[in-house]
Amino acid sequence: MSNQTLPERRLIELDEVQVHFPMREGVVKAVNGVSYHVNRGEVLGIVGESGSGKSITARAIMRLLPRNAKEAGGAIRFSPTANEQIELSALGRNSRAIRKVRGNHIGMIFQEPMTALSPVHTIGTQITRTIQLHMQMDRAAARKRAAELLAKVHMPRPEQLLDAYPHQLSGGMRQRAMIALAISCNPALLIADEPTTALDVTTEAQILTLLKELQSELGMAIVFITHNFGVVADIADRVSVMYLGRIVETATVDDIFYAPKHPYTRALLRSIPRLGVDQGRRLPTIPGMVPDPFSVPRGCPFNPRCEHARPGLCDVDMPEAHHFANEQMSRCHFAEDFLKETVNA
Repeated sequence: MSNQTLPERRLIELDEVQVHFPMREGVVKAVNGVSYHVNRGEVLGIVGESGSGKSITARAIMRLLPRNAKEAGGAIRFSPTANEQIELSALGRNSRAIRKVRGNHIGMIFQEPMTALSPVHTIGTQITRTIQLHMQMDRAAARKRAAELLAKVHMPRPEQLLDAYPHQLSGGMRQRAMIALAISCNPALLIADEPTTALDVTTEAQILTLLKELQSELGMAIVFITHNFGVVADIADRVSVMYLGRIVETATVDDIFYAPKHPYTRALLRSIPRLGVDQGRRLPTIPGMVPDPFSVPRGCPFNPRCEHARPGLCDVDMPEAHHFANEQMSRCHFAEDFLKETVNA
C-alpha cells in the first residue's frame, strides 16, 4: 500500500454530496456538502450528534435514500479495483448496476438489526440468498458458507442457528448475524451504522473486537458511524466530525484527541467523562441546542453555541475548509489560531 499513488489508495470518495428533503415547512438540508474519502483497508469513524446527517450520507452511498429525498448535488465515486471507478451517485436505487455493488462490493450493518433482518425468513435463508445472488454458488455450497460465516462471527452452533428466525436470537446475536450477512461476499467496504446501539457494554466490546478482527483478516475498509468518541478511539484510523449536514473536521485519531482544531470537536471532547478526573464536578456541556433544520443559522452553523464566535464574522460568513500539512482539515475561521495553540502547548 505504501508505494501506491493517492488515487490508487482511495476506495471511495464523496465530493460535496447534498441530500435535501422538501417539506411543507421548507427544505431540510440533511446533507449539505459532505466531502470525505476512505482509503483501502482503513477505518474511518464518522462522529456527530443525532440529526447531523451521518446515516443519510451512508444511505446515499448505498442508494437507499427515502423516496422523498432529493439529491441536490455532489458525486460519490467508488473504486472496487485500482483500474475501475463507479460513480454511485449516477446509479438508480433499483438499477442492476447498483444491485451488483450492494452486498457484493459494499456491505452495510444497519443501526437496528431487528428491523434490518426479515422477521419471516430464517437467518440462513437471508445469508444464502445474498451469497447465491453475488457469488453464483448452488444452495448447498451457499448454506455451507453461511455456516462458516456464522462461525467466523463467533456464533455458537452455527449449523442450528441457520434455521433460527431473528426473534429467536438475543440482540448481540442478531447483530452478529447482521455482520455475517454484511461480509458474506467479502466486500471491499463495510458501512457500520452505529452497530453497537442498544447493546450492553459487554456485548458492545465484543462486537468492536469482532469488527477489528474481521477488518484485519479480510483487509476491508470500514466506515464506522457513531456518536461515541470512546468507540472511535478504539477502532478508527481517521475521524470525521459532522455537524448539521457538514464535515467540520477530519484528522487522524491522535490529532483529533490531542490537537483538535474546531470548537465543536473540542467541546465534544471536553464533555467525555473520565474516570478519576474532576470527581464531584459537573461535566462541561455544549450550550444551546442543535438548531432547527428549517432555520439553520447564517454563517457558521455552530456559531450560536460557540465560545469563540466573533460577531460580524462567524454569523455572516461560512468558514472555508483549512487544510494542514498533517492532512487535518477544519472548517473554522480560527483553525490557524488553534494550530498555534497546539504548537505553543
